[in-house]
Amino acid sequence: MSALKTFFGGCHCSDVRFSVQAPDSVELERCNCSICSMGGYLHLIVPASRFQLLQGEEKLSCYQFNSGIAKHYFCPRCGIKPFYIPRSNPDGVDVNVNCLDEKPAQMTIVEFDGDDWEANAHTLAHKSQE
Repeated sequence: MSALKTFFGGCHCSDVRFSVQAPDSVELERCNCSICSMGGYLHLIVPASRFQLLQGEEKLSCYQFNSGIAKHYFCPRCGIKPFYIPRSNPDGVDVNVNCLDEKPAQMTIVEFDGDDWEANAHTLAHKSQE
């Protein structure tokens, strides 16, 4: 595995701030499900141990739908969803790369068919492993 780098990010109004450790060369998913495509989310799934919420926990709101397993956290002040706990990786955190202050140097974007989530979710399971 590549050396990990610490990236910082947050919501638009900066009420919510976090750090995430990831390589400077990452594979990201662009999902075509309704919530991801509407929100323009670009997925970086990491083990929970590599994510730290630095500020704003008390300000976050959580949206859950369908199975209720995924926890979509967003800032109620600016409306941005900088990270969430995904149904595919409940032991990890999924960071929206668009919310990072500095992006990884190399980003490979893979299209993920979230419209057929049940058939494809298994392809993401390894992403939250150490």
